[in-house]
Amino acid sequence: MSSWAVATLRPLRASCLRRASRGGLLSLHVGIPSGRIGIQALVVLRPAQRRHRSDKSDAPSPPGPQQSPITFSRFARRAFGVSLRNLALAVSPRGIRSAYRDSPFVTGTTIVMLVLLVGVSFVAIRAYIRTFYNAELSIYPPPIANTLRRAIYYTKIKPDPELALRLYRKAMEQCTELGLDPFSDEVLGIRIYVSSWLERLCSYTSALDVLESVLGDCRRWVDVMEQAVKDGKVDDAGRYKAAATAPAPEAKAQAGGDAPSDAPSEGVAETETLWRKRERLLAKAIGTSVKLGELYSDEHVLDPDKSHAHLLWAVETSLREFQRRKTQGLRPGEQGWLTPEQLGGSMESLGRDYERRSQFQLAIPLFFQALRLCESPCHRAVIMNNLSAAFAQHPIYSAGQQPDAAGGLLGGQPPGPAMPATRKECLEAALNWARNAHEHARDVRGDDRTTECDEACAVALCNWADVAAMLGKPQLARAKYDECIDLSRKMDFPQGVRQAQEGLARLTSTAPERI
Repeated sequence: MSSWAVATLRPLRASCLRRASRGGLLSLHVGIPSGRIGIQALVVLRPAQRRHRSDKSDAPSPPGPQQSPITFSRFARRAFGVSLRNLALAVSPRGIRSAYRDSPFVTGTTIVMLVLLVGVSFVAIRAYIRTFYNAELSIYPPPIANTLRRAIYYTKIKPDPELALRLYRKAMEQCTELGLDPFSDEVLGIRIYVSSWLERLCSYTSALDVLESVLGDCRRWVDVMEQAVKDGKVDDAGRYKAAATAPAPEAKAQAGGDAPSDAPSEGVAETETLWRKRERLLAKAIGTSVKLGELYSDEHVLDPDKSHAHLLWAVETSLREFQRRKTQGLRPGEQGWLTPEQLGGSMESLGRDYERRSQFQLAIPLFFQALRLCESPCHRAVIMNNLSAAFAQHPIYSAGQQPDAAGGLLGGQPPGPAMPATRKECLEAALNWARNAHEHARDVRGDDRTTECDEACAVALCNWADVAAMLGKPQLARAKYDECIDLSRKMDFPQGVRQAQEGLARLTSTAPERI
């Protein structure tokens, strides 16, 4: 009997095994005369030996997701992202080293330009914030602040006086519409800033008109408030009594419709009393009056009578307020009065006005008071120079002719030492004050020293020389004139050079004065 063999390969029925093995079931049956042998085994087929089902559908496979067409925004985002990646690579240490190896000069120049660009941008942004978003503008309501920013832009950045003035007026109208107190520091500050801006534009008449209106409004408010106190309409707490909240019609007429109110103003503490408001407005009026006095004495205006009247009122009002506080004490809400610098400045301004009027006997006591109140080392030397000039031109009066205007203004007694009795004593006093001014200005060191010290030093040398020439000391005068010229040229002070050269010319053309 013959032998036989049958081999078959069938797919697996179980889906889990089929997926796991990717093969089939191999069966081998062998027949021999003595019997049959069967062997079955699982085999894994290579990818090339695998077959697909013959009954698989010929339908096309579903299409995959189609890519949407690129748009400009998508292109811009991709380009921006690529640019950022390239920039990050370029500014990385590796990129900088690579660029420097390829082109050292261009890379170094680019780095320097980038550093300069960053520095300029920082300075510009800082200046922008300080100019348009500083603390002074931020205290205003947004509509007023925005109008003021536009006005400042057309004041400093792109000058347009007409448009800037319209914007300042619009800001004042907005203050009225929003109910801001017209006597608050913020509203008065706008008016004072406009006057200083007009002064810089050399529009002195308009600047004076604005300051006169500020002074008039403040003085009227103070007068009406003081009258209300006399009439008993203000209580001990510094506020209007309930029965007299509304001021009398005649008071309103006297104040031009702006009767005092104890309502708190914007930016001022809610506890501001009438006395505190009076103190604030009176100080504002005094400062404005001093400024008016200086403007009226300017060479572009030259109205000495009004200048003297404003300066005299400022000093007298300051001293009267000091006297009232000394005798009556502080009222509810009142704080410190004028600082020594403010009071001394007003006295110095009045002293210079008397000096321009050749009333040196009235200027000297005011200069002494200003010197006593001055806290700036360099400005002390300036006041000493004023004293030297005043003593050098001081007239000599007999005991019965000595004017007492200055003594009456300062409380009956001049604050300085005993006045010289002879012309020689006046010149010696002038020489001593010039020497003191020079030594004082020369000895200032550190942060306290400013250009005012240098100029005061040169002026002191010139005054010293002038007085020495009057005392009949030509050699000393010539030496001080030469020293003044050298110092003035070193610090670029042409006024000092011109004054000293004129003094030398007088010294050589005329005989020295003998006393």
